[in-house]
Amino acid sequence: MAPRPLPPEDLAHILKHAHESFTALQDARLFITGGTGFFGHWLLESLLHANRELSLNIRATVLTRNAASFQNKAPHIANDPAITLLEGDIRTFAFPAEPHTHILHAATDSGGQQASRPAYELAESILEGTRRVLQFAQETGATRLLYTSTGAVYGRSTTLQHTPETYTGAPDPLLLQSSYDEAKRMAEHLCVAYSHGTDLQAVIARCFAFVGPHLPLDQHFAIGNFLGAAIAGTPIHIKGDGTPRRSWLYMADLSLWLWTMLVRGQANRAYNVGSDKGHTIAEAARLTAALLRPGLPLQIDGTPNPAAPLNSYVPSIERARDELGLKVTIPLNEALRRTAAWHGYAVKDNI
Repeated sequence: MAPRPLPPEDLAHILKHAHESFTALQDARLFITGGTGFFGHWLLESLLHANRELSLNIRATVLTRNAASFQNKAPHIANDPAITLLEGDIRTFAFPAEPHTHILHAATDSGGQQASRPAYELAESILEGTRRVLQFAQETGATRLLYTSTGAVYGRSTTLQHTPETYTGAPDPLLLQSSYDEAKRMAEHLCVAYSHGTDLQAVIARCFAFVGPHLPLDQHFAIGNFLGAAIAGTPIHIKGDGTPRRSWLYMADLSLWLWTMLVRGQANRAYNVGSDKGHTIAEAARLTAALLRPGLPLQIDGTPNPAAPLNSYVPSIERARDELGLKVTIPLNEALRRTAAWHGYAVKDNI
């Protein structure tokens, strides 16, 4: 597959709304994990765009398991003179000798992939990787660290339409499927513990669900599967009853939120990252079909149960809005249009 850079309009959007944060990174030396994944493509491309446009003299070391693969997949990122690729495992990588001022720790396996490996291996990878990054932060003298956690650390609430950072629920530690959630929760604590009594300011970004270019269309991401089916012209299939509530933030907004949190987020504080505009799974599927391919069949296997408890994975974003001035600027329908267009599917004005 030929390399596909992000849409210029998205890069311009990020630069416009995160201009102040990028400017604060003048001459910074960043260390970034997870730079070759879904989040990473967006973070690196937006950083390089700002670096060029504003002449910021930023340099970034990017940890990757396979440098040659990333160079082949994204040469427009990997070959930029501001980027240095460091090949290694997140748990054992060799510390770069050069000092780094900021760390963005976004490396982790998605929770939806945990069935492919023993639960303890997933948890150990998250915890040992975070510990290694924090040890490097101490050695290199970094003063700012942003850790991308997950909204899954709250566990499942049956009463909240929107989950605030003050909610103290948690995953069930006795369930194997909680391995990802519990490990991310403990990794947050490691960030606080390692930074205590040091000059390192650790900020936590609890990320919910997202949509945009580079989101896989054939894995465990519901909105990605809906887009994949609509682009291919195959029926959208929902295995459940379609009633769980979810929300999706477009990746351009996600990127500018994370850059803002890295620079301006309060130390030892968590911020929800996502959209507060909730939709049921069925509503999102119907919206995708209406936008991309009106009349596309939708199959929902389950039958809604009015007595079933609330199932809502939607964040409250009041803290990010009130403290950092962040907001959702790109609605879901436009996010779907842009994602489909990046995949080469021209969206007509169907709704």
